[in-house]
Amino acid sequence: MNTKDYKILLVDDEPDILEFLSYNINKEGFEVFTASNGREAIDKAKKVNPHLILLDVMMPEMDGIETCELLRQDKKLQNTIIAFLTARGEDYSQIAGFDAGGDDYITKPVKPKVLVSRIKALLKRFKSVDSNESQENNSIIKQSNLVIDRERYIVIKDGNELVLPKKEFELLVLLISKPDRVFTRDEIFSSVWGDNIIVGDRTIDVHIRKLREKIGDEHIKTIKGVGYKFVD
Repeated sequence: MNTKDYKILLVDDEPDILEFLSYNINKEGFEVFTASNGREAIDKAKKVNPHLILLDVMMPEMDGIETCELLRQDKKLQNTIIAFLTARGEDYSQIAGFDAGGDDYITKPVKPKVLVSRIKALLKRFKSVDSNESQENNSIIKQSNLVIDRERYIVIKDGNELVLPKKEFELLVLLISKPDRVFTRDEIFSSVWGDNIIVGDRTIDVHIRKLREKIGDEHIKTIKGVGYKFVD
């Protein structure tokens, strides 16, 4: 991985934490930007279009959850990875983070080497909307009333464009790639989050629920004790 190719935005209201994180991430070669609150983070993200945002949850005026929701409303940032970095590790806090469109949840305190490792693992899964890795004839998926453009991260349902966070998009692409095939929870975790990413047990359930709200309950069927499948 050429770390110089990646831009990271750090958001925290504690100057000491920002300085500590900036130093340890910058020395790995990443291009680092900082913001001290949610509103500043939104403005800076729109300007620099970072590949990854490390976002504190507990901040005054606008917390990390609200900030994440507003970031996800910007189509230019739909492909940006957002990882919450917070001292709060309760299940309900993590679920709120994933509901808001977060991709990962890292609990403080975290050792610098561990944090850098998590960052690199997340960035390995980054796919630029301008990527030429896929051939044009393989980038469009049409199934039922859905059209998915994998290169541009766009989902169209009945002619209307849907806004999906990155993980919801990847989950849909996985399920729709083989309609009626049951994907186990382990397969979904490995494909969408990666073997090196540690997330809570309810992560898949939260993303499935949000996906159903957007594309319709009828398209995703739960196979109890096994996993999920896409149906027409």
